[in-house]
Amino acid sequence: MMAEAVNEDLSGKKADETPGRAGSVEAERQAPGPSADDSVPAPDSPYVNIDSAAIIREEERKDASAGAGESQGGPDDLEAALPAIPKALTIRLYTSHFLSMWNSRLFEAGVVYFLASIFPGSLLPVSIYALVRNAAAIALTVPVGKWIDTANRLTILRTSILGQRISVAASCGVFWALLQVPGLSTRAVQGLFAATVVLACVEKLSAGVNLVSVERDWVVVITEGNEAARRTMNARMRRIDLFCKLAGPLTVALIAAASVPVAVYTTLGMNLSSVFVEYMCIEKVFRMVPTLRRSRPSQSREARSGRDSSPRSSRTSFERVRRMVSEILMIPSLKLYFSHPAVIPSFALSLLYMTVLAFSGQMLTYLLASGINLWQIGIIRAVSTIFELSATWIAPRLMKRVGILRTGLWSINWQMIWLAAALSWFFYYYSHGYPSTSLAPAIGLAVAVALSRVGLWGFDLSAQNIVQDEVQDDRRGIFSTVETSFQNLFDLLAWSLTIIWSNPADFQWPVITSIGAVYAAGGLYAYFLRQRRGHLVHPPQCLAPKVDD
Repeated sequence: MMAEAVNEDLSGKKADETPGRAGSVEAERQAPGPSADDSVPAPDSPYVNIDSAAIIREEERKDASAGAGESQGGPDDLEAALPAIPKALTIRLYTSHFLSMWNSRLFEAGVVYFLASIFPGSLLPVSIYALVRNAAAIALTVPVGKWIDTANRLTILRTSILGQRISVAASCGVFWALLQVPGLSTRAVQGLFAATVVLACVEKLSAGVNLVSVERDWVVVITEGNEAARRTMNARMRRIDLFCKLAGPLTVALIAAASVPVAVYTTLGMNLSSVFVEYMCIEKVFRMVPTLRRSRPSQSREARSGRDSSPRSSRTSFERVRRMVSEILMIPSLKLYFSHPAVIPSFALSLLYMTVLAFSGQMLTYLLASGINLWQIGIIRAVSTIFELSATWIAPRLMKRVGILRTGLWSINWQMIWLAAALSWFFYYYSHGYPSTSLAPAIGLAVAVALSRVGLWGFDLSAQNIVQDEVQDDRRGIFSTVETSFQNLFDLLAWSLTIIWSNPADFQWPVITSIGAVYAAGGLYAYFLRQRRGHLVHPPQCLAPKVDD
């Protein structure tokens, strides 16, 4: 009771001392709360209304003092005073996120085995499937982003859950027919394959909406003003994603090794059995956080300004066509994205998706061609995921000690160092006459890539925190979906690399291109950091310029 009184007193003082804050706090206190049976905290719940200005100042103080060599031991007094997010809320949010990511990763990995069994000896169907799936996600960026920014938040997630589950269930039915129905004509097979591609686009879009809404919108609203809780929640969300990334493909691989049709049944059963739980969990979270409710559909600033500037001309056919073309080409959204202060870390993160140096289809094919068997690849993937999971513990602690910006710099540098080592190892053997598919360069490449993943996910968490902190509420959906579209574009380019150099013996060229993308991302982030802080590294005390008294 005493802690609650202190928090309310502090909130009141901040409201009186901060211009523009008092009105919003008073409005929040007067807002009608939900019914008692929903277990919803009062609208002035302390974890929703804490001012973030003091936390930002404290972050800057940590960054400066860490560079000067001051000790950062012990918990920060401000963070210790912040009330925790209710455990019942986080459990439901994490459960919903886990079920969404688990089913998405399970289906994504299973499709590779399903298509490989249906079209043995050809990578073309898998490549077409992946390319069209990513292209659809890019093309629908604008309407999805506007929908996330304006629609009811619960409606968005309900629709994404149903869209994901229905598309996966229908896809499993088509895959079953392709695997089990004998005597299908070539035209029938092609038609059913086209149906799986269309359903894959729906699944990709629904999964993307769920991910962007939860990680870039719901988490920000739930942790408003509580930077420590946001860092913790981001890390746990990423930990869930990485666990599903390992366990989902491993599960479907083990089942498919015994029977591919059984793997189809398993994917369908898990998909359908979890929909009710996920649906109810996310609804309960929505009811527990009053600030997730939008009083009326909002519109982005660009949409309002564009509509008000030419109300009459927009009725003409020419203007309608012009605006339609502009929307298709994402011109307003791209202007918003590239004019935003957080664009550089966001775009740098997207660049990292143009890589074949991940334990997915392309690199796994190369490792198999190099003489590494499936069980050994499974062990390598497990070790890699352990390193990746470690980043979700390391990065939040680094952020607390040295700040978000420097954590991003350290992380991307770690990734660049290990990838440089991988390239050196690979070309050492290549220059001595070993073919690219020799065992020695393949093992060295796999080990270095596994170690570099610590830096990858540390940078991912840093960039995500920057975007969450700096992107405004009415731009969050469009900004995040444009970022996602660039990620899909670079992922598509990565698939194009292995279409151009489809022979595993030419894998060195996709490797060089991928490492070049990482170094480009590192250069962009260094430029961003130099702009923000005026320097990249703190000089040692002995080299620091002396200031006359």
